[in-house]
Amino acid sequence: MSSQRFHIRTVLLIVAEACLLYGAIIAAAYLRLGSADAYFELAGKYGFYKVGVAALFCLAAFYLYDLYDFVVMHDRRELVLRLIQALGLAWVGLAILIYLMPWMLIGRGVSLFALPLALFLMVAWRVSVHWLLGHPNMGERILIVGSGDAAIEIAREVLERRDAGYRIVGFVDNKPELLGQSLVNPRVIGLTGEMAHVVRRENVNRIIVAIGERRGQFPTEQLLDLSLSGDVAIEECASFYERLTGRVHLDMLRPSWLIFSGRGRQTRLSAAVRIVAHRGAALIGGLLSLPIALLTVLLIKLESPGPIFYRQERVGKNGRPFTVNKFRSMRMDAEKNGPVWASKDGDARVTRVGRVIRKIRVDEIPQFWNILKGEMNFVGPRPERPHFVKQLAEEIPFYEQRHLIPPGLTGWAQIKYPYGASIEDARQKLQYDLYYIKNQSLVLDAVILFETVKTILFGRGT
Repeated sequence: MSSQRFHIRTVLLIVAEACLLYGAIIAAAYLRLGSADAYFELAGKYGFYKVGVAALFCLAAFYLYDLYDFVVMHDRRELVLRLIQALGLAWVGLAILIYLMPWMLIGRGVSLFALPLALFLMVAWRVSVHWLLGHPNMGERILIVGSGDAAIEIAREVLERRDAGYRIVGFVDNKPELLGQSLVNPRVIGLTGEMAHVVRRENVNRIIVAIGERRGQFPTEQLLDLSLSGDVAIEECASFYERLTGRVHLDMLRPSWLIFSGRGRQTRLSAAVRIVAHRGAALIGGLLSLPIALLTVLLIKLESPGPIFYRQERVGKNGRPFTVNKFRSMRMDAEKNGPVWASKDGDARVTRVGRVIRKIRVDEIPQFWNILKGEMNFVGPRPERPHFVKQLAEEIPFYEQRHLIPPGLTGWAQIKYPYGASIEDARQKLQYDLYYIKNQSLVLDAVILFETVKTILFGRGT
């Protein structure tokens, strides 16, 4: 329900901004050209369609600058800065389009009026939305049951995401000595035995159950009565955390929760569609990237001796090993002393060409062949080396479950977590991998592919 609400909110925001941008450009045409000339330009020269194209350019630029990510856009100054950058990028794109296709021009000089007008309207609109979503009296009122680490973690995530539309009214627990104490910012405002009274008094919309040790402490009767009354929604902390953050929290995780809230049975048709979609994307990607691949081959050969390709054993679906292919980005003696974690900056093993092709992900192009062979998907958990898999499986719970589906060229963890070069990074990435495994769909795959392109364009690759 929560993730669906985020999607509806995003769609409504996009529709509203499309209307604002459309109106701003039309208003600019009337201001610049006057009523008669503006009407002729818009109605007689397909101007209304041209305005629609200009609005789409702006919306695409907003997407590239993460302006539809409610988690990222929590700082008002950053919001305004990105709006200015995004509109600037859109106008540059439109200028190039008009240079190549002069008939797309919407009246001479209209853009000089449209840009400041659109900027003023979008800044005013976004600041208003930002203020409204962050207002303490707006949003769903949440009561957290529990006072342990899970309860505090839930509270912190909600407080960091004020634009998500949740407001914590406080905690309830079965320890009288905690009454009135502040655990994060909200206080313990009642005991579990008086939960119904607290819900009515604080006008609570949702209860998040975050009790660690439940034996003899779980308020079954109170929660059952509240649930059957239909006055308040009740949710497990693990489910709420997953929807709020887009990852699964390992410390909140119990096998029973994964069993009962996991994916339904995948039909043969949906499995076949996914295979066709992933391999089709790999075929198209391979053909489009062929000129870049040939240039990369030439640069690798010119810079350092050795093979063009780097072949390495990785762990695939159901733990089966396979050989992954990449363009070589390191010296030949990079691992003469055995496998080591890659480092984000200043890795002495990487060549100059290798540093560039890693940054823009060109070194991954040969893996299109792995996808076409069926060893990988386009989207999925990144395959790890057997040496590290053995080590990580011993130290991180549920790590082996990431091998239940084929690995991917890109994945949810790659676009959500900046870099992976340690066991703790692997733990953080696993939380995103489990979220993907549990929620995978072609729609989510498309989102990941778009985000991956954006990541490469802005040089944020891992």
